[in-house]
Amino acid sequence: MDRQHDWPGSPGQRISIVGCSGSGKTTLARALAALLDHPHIELDAIFHQPGWQPLPRGEFRSRVANALAGERWIVEGSYGAVRPEVLARADTQIWLDPPRLDVLRNLVLRSASRVLLRTRLWNGNRERLGNLLSLDPNRSIILWGWTRHALYRERFREEHENPELAGIRRIRLGSRREVRAFLHALRQQSRPGHGTLPPSQPRTPP
Repeated sequence: MDRQHDWPGSPGQRISIVGCSGSGKTTLARALAALLDHPHIELDAIFHQPGWQPLPRGEFRSRVANALAGERWIVEGSYGAVRPEVLARADTQIWLDPPRLDVLRNLVLRSASRVLLRTRLWNGNRERLGNLLSLDPNRSIILWGWTRHALYRERFREEHENPELAGIRRIRLGSRREVRAFLHALRQQSRPGHGTLPPSQPRTPP
């Protein structure tokens, strides 16, 4: 985990959470939204329309732009079509980077649970057993996550280390243990007697 003095104080007012499928973005986003009282923007919920139909690119960008107009939010996801807009507004980036085997376990457990319980996802969509068992990465989120892990990890690493984004506070969390420690530290800051969470301050470039 990045050392705390590399990102003083609490996360900022506009937080972008990125990571490959199964890295825990939604879990962390919900926890932070509850802790910081920030709106939670889930890009998958905007993009995936009924029947898993994708929202047209122009409308997707428009809806995301409207959601990003607020002064406080937590947005999870890294769709390339709107990534420039997210980075232009974000003051904090959190990169979830767990080991590949942890990601695989998370995806298997999550998808199996969704299929067995027929969990309703965005706009009434459900994961299908046929897709779960498919050997096509474009159908199976499990194979997608496994085969794309290295590619997306390198992409997020490049973004995380991009000197042009030095004004954005950046933190990498490499395991569930580090995520728990991160949330625990924030909860400790917000406890009575410890003052409120301090306001966001941009990270000073090295």
